[in-house]
Amino acid sequence: MDNQYCKVGAITPITSGQKALAQIEYQYQNFLNKASDFKTTDDKLAAFFELKARKLEKLLESLVK
Repeated sequence: MDNQYCKVGAITPITSGQKALAQIEYQYQNFLNKASDFKTTDDKLAAFFELKARKLEKLLESLVK
């Protein structure tokens, strides 16, 4: 059996290009949807998702420029 060098919790970086933009846009929309879903039940969780969405929005703006 060969050794596998994989760390628990390791992440794969998002590649550059069109796939990266599509993935970031998907995550942005996902966080916005989650924020709106939790707006009435849990304000702190909704604020957390809104913060994540704002960070992704800034990232998208910097990548598009």
